[in-house]
Amino acid sequence: MSALPRSFVICLASAAIMSSACSREAPPAPPPATSASPADAPSTQRVVGPLSNEDAQALATMNDGIKEYLALHQKLEASLPKLPKEATPEQIDRNQRAFEKLVRSERAAAKPGDIFTAQARPVIRRLLAAVFAGPEGKQLKDSIMDENVADPIRLKVGVNSRYPDTVPLTSIPPEVLQTLPKLTEDLEYRFVGDWLILLDTHAHVIADYIPDVLPK
Repeated sequence: MSALPRSFVICLASAAIMSSACSREAPPAPPPATSASPADAPSTQRVVGPLSNEDAQALATMNDGIKEYLALHQKLEASLPKLPKEATPEQIDRNQRAFEKLVRSERAAAKPGDIFTAQARPVIRRLLAAVFAGPEGKQLKDSIMDENVADPIRLKVGVNSRYPDTVPLTSIPPEVLQTLPKLTEDLEYRFVGDWLILLDTHAHVIADYIPDVLPK
């Protein structure tokens, strides 16, 4: 059988590269200014707000930090040996801890505010305060704290530290998720005590945090 034309081979290679690049979610777009709130929206609709133009611009400053973090995350994850299809829990744990070690090494100089920027933090605090000041605020807080009695200071929670193995991952109420900027699949919002953290779900590393965001 004759060899495939060189141009056809190049096209196949290009398509494979583009498919791989598109398989990972891009950093989310900044939320638009809006007067809407999650309480007014259908449960299937995500609403970050209410936001003024200034608030939206402040939250948009997170995107550069997210983009930089995701680029590092994807580069380091790609450098790890591939797990077998039928990986054992021990193999998965070793792989995750190797990933964690790489992330922590590469981000040795990371500090609070690298992602939750100084501009974005007060907006996030205000948005969360509005959620927990609502009629269901106490119930929402109780639902978080029922499974989350951790003391982040005693546990030495910090940027670039491992998520505490003794603290279960808290579920985040939809009202909170709808109120905060959307993340990619590699990052999640979580609470440790009354601190909001940004968790790398694959490396199990805390990428950034905001202390004392829940009402007393």
